[in-house]
Amino acid sequence: MTVLSVSACSAPAGGQSTGRIKVAMLQPPRSGLSPFSDDAFKLSRWSTAETLVNLDERGDARPALATAWTRTSERTWEFTVRDGVTFHDGSRLTAQVAAGALTRATRATPKPRILDGVELTARAEGGKVVVTTREPDPLVPHRLSSPQLAILAERAYGADGKVDPVGTGSGPFKLVKVNGTTTATLDRHDGYWGAKAKAPGIDVSFVPDGAARAAAIRSGEAHIAEAVPVSQAALLAKETISEVPMPRTNTLYLNTAKGPFKSPGLRAAARASIDAGQLVRGVYEGRADVASGLLGPALPWAAEGRGSLGERTAPASAKGVAITLATYSDRAELPEVASVLQQQLRGAGFAVELVVREYAHIEEDALAGKFDAFILSRATVLDSGDPVAYMQADFTCDGSFNLARLCDEDVDRAVREAAAADAGPARHAATLEAEAAILRTDAAIPMLHERVIQGDATTVLDSAKDPRERVLITAETRLK
Repeated sequence: MTVLSVSACSAPAGGQSTGRIKVAMLQPPRSGLSPFSDDAFKLSRWSTAETLVNLDERGDARPALATAWTRTSERTWEFTVRDGVTFHDGSRLTAQVAAGALTRATRATPKPRILDGVELTARAEGGKVVVTTREPDPLVPHRLSSPQLAILAERAYGADGKVDPVGTGSGPFKLVKVNGTTTATLDRHDGYWGAKAKAPGIDVSFVPDGAARAAAIRSGEAHIAEAVPVSQAALLAKETISEVPMPRTNTLYLNTAKGPFKSPGLRAAARASIDAGQLVRGVYEGRADVASGLLGPALPWAAEGRGSLGERTAPASAKGVAITLATYSDRAELPEVASVLQQQLRGAGFAVELVVREYAHIEEDALAGKFDAFILSRATVLDSGDPVAYMQADFTCDGSFNLARLCDEDVDRAVREAAAADAGPARHAATLEAEAAILRTDAAIPMLHERVIQGDATTVLDSAKDPRERVLITAETRLK
């Protein structure tokens, strides 16, 4: 079935190219391509739905459907809406339309992830959208860059709460058809407000099997394949593979609340036993980066500003200490990482029992602290392009995803200071202070930073290689 869905978008008989770009995507839509769900990232990667704000390579906010913004008080921001934007249905972008889209996002069930813990209201005043938050929030422009807060034409939003992005976006490509979880079709939008798309359209196939996506590049059935597994990358011609550091860290979380790793010395012993280079060379075949912190090379300011952690806790003897190490099988490399790590920890004296299940069947136990150690591949910037939300969720006393069950006064204070800092250098510096506070606890041991591995046929020009995986096809992307 997977092969058929790729073939449905193959070139015309005789091998002639139509100029349309054929894309093999990892995951099919889960929520009918609603922008309020994770499906929003597909709309963004196809350049069909747009947001008021974009993020540049350093994660700084830049104009998109809003041309400028001003913080008028601690809790209020004004965004100037771009003139001359026409949606794919022919209607025009106004401040009223933009404010209405944001308001619907705040009322969605479930609420878009970018708005977790955030109370936000939006209203139109003249040509501006006025956004007010309950608490001071220096990251409002960054939040509005999330694909989950894309602005669609008014007719996209149904009275039943459902959202239909077909023909209602504003990007250089118009979504014209979605065939369930199998395919999607987009055509060039000639009325686009910016530079017109150079390709006439995009033909998307949803191909969950990684081997099938890689095979589609080899056979020519796809021009671009996202998320090529490490095991398949070596089977593709070198010139068809690109790798970009992504803000995702493979981390060992240690249970600090109970069991052996309540001891700082035993946490230090675990840290000292890990050879991340062996994991990168062996499991990832060199297609990853050894971690020097929680934040990797996808955030260049982290490496530029990171300092010494100072004196660390000395390792205690781990001889005969029994621990349970767990991970999940959904990401192909993690069970192998766990197996190698089991041997490394045994080398330090730990007696290691290994548990591997599908993520859906292990998350509840992990969050409940039923394992001594847990290996997680974790996105570190989440939807705002800022890592503080990740640190709040994973490492503070009230964190909603605190696998390490860490509750440390110094960490909480450092994360609070980072959350309150203004965007830019001051926030970067405060974030690195928070990272250092977390690392000094040894509650989380970063091992390696993963890379986006993308397959591109040699006929493809200017596809995006985006660490945040928000952009794939742009107006510049085309075939030779």
